[in-house]
This record gives sequence, C-alpha cells and structure tokens, in this order.
Amino acid sequence: MKDSTIALEVKNVRRIFPDGTVALDDVSFSIHAGEFAVIAGSNGSGKSVLMSLIAGLDEATCGTITLNGCQAGLVFQDADAQILGETPEEDVAFGAKNCGLKKQELSECVENALMHTGLLHKKNAPARMLSGGEKRRLAVAGIIAMNRSLIIFDEPFANLDWPGVKTVCSILKQLKEEGKTIIVLTHELEKIIGMADRFIILDKGKIRFDGTPEEGLKEPLEKWSIRNPVTAYHSLEDLVWL
Repeated sequence: MKDSTIALEVKNVRRIFPDGTVALDDVSFSIHAGEFAVIAGSNGSGKSVLMSLIAGLDEATCGTITLNGCQAGLVFQDADAQILGETPEEDVAFGAKNCGLKKQELSECVENALMHTGLLHKKNAPARMLSGGEKRRLAVAGIIAMNRSLIIFDEPFANLDWPGVKTVCSILKQLKEEGKTIIVLTHELEKIIGMADRFIILDKGKIRFDGTPEEGLKEPLEKWSIRNPVTAYHSLEDLVWL
C-alpha cells in the first residue's frame, strides 16, 4: 500500500551519450513509498538507461534523481550476472556483508532472505546450477538481505518458463504486500500489469503516458510498439500470472 511519502523523484533528466545519442529526454516522474510501478517500453525506449541512473550505476547528463530516505536495489535481467558466490548462502551474504553487517546479524539476515524467497533448502547448492527462476529469486534474496526498500526489476520474466514466471510474480506480490516500493521495467504487460498501481510508458527516451493501468490500457499502445494485452484477457485482474 502506497503512502504520501515520495520515495523517488526524477526531475528533468536527460542522458546523452558521447556519440550524441539522446537516450533519455527531459524525463520527470515521482514514485511514492509502497507504490508498485510498471514502466513499459520497447527495446531502445530508454528503460535500461533509466534503471541504471536510478540505481546509481550511471549519471544523468542533466536533471536530478532523488531517493528520499531509501536505497535502490536492482535485479538484473540476466540473473547470472548477479551471482557472485559459489552457493546461495555465500551469494546473499556477499552484499549484506559489504553493508557492514556483523557475523551473527549477517547469518540471521541471510537465512531470513533465503527463507523469504523459498531458497533456504538450497542454501549450500551450487548457485550456478539453479534454474532460471531460482536464480532470479536468489537475486531478490540478495536485495532483501541488504534491506533495500526500493527494488527495481529489469525485464524480470526474460528467459523464464511458466513455473519461473509464476514464481517471480508470487515474489513481486509478496514484496508489494510488505510495503516495498517496486519498479518493474518490462514489455510483457500481460504478466504483471494487473498488480500495478502505476503505469508509465517510455518511448524514444520520452514519457508518453503516466497514470493508472486502467487508463493506460486504453491508450494506443501499439504505436509505441507495446502489445496491448487486454485483447486476450477479460479484465485487468486477469493480467497477473499467479
């Protein structure tokens, strides 16, 4: 449940690369604490660039990005790129340890994060041998262990089978119920838009729509190369794969 506190404010942000490519052009929006926002856009729309700026992995050419009393955690599209430990236990501990947690607190934090994501029984398994869905859950466990209140998911359903998609949706639902602020960057609206409070459309570096999912699904999404899922489903409530 969102509240009146603004967790993230993006104001007049532009990102221009050295070759002159304008990846983001005067982007402004704010996300409230506890809000679940879906940012949709086709490849090249600027979603990944925006994600990198919010997560602090890159800097805007101009404009400001303000995180109010929270830190952002990022779940990459390629979960393998986020695995640093040999086992899930080691992997989750890596980030939390770098946040300054001491041994006893670290152990409890890691166990809680693995239990939270259904991976406790695999804490000593080879991390690279986990399924695609389990690797995505492991990335989320690492964010939970670092106590991030804003979590960004970059194309969370990429390369996942049906069980993996359902697992990720269940985790997103759980995080929402716990009051986390969530941003999902995706073009697969049919899997998650029914869970969102907010719907933002990004196209060629510009925001084309910012409002509720109900309003957004009435827009001509195809002109921004986004498939409108309502043609295949009866209602917005059907657009969550659980």
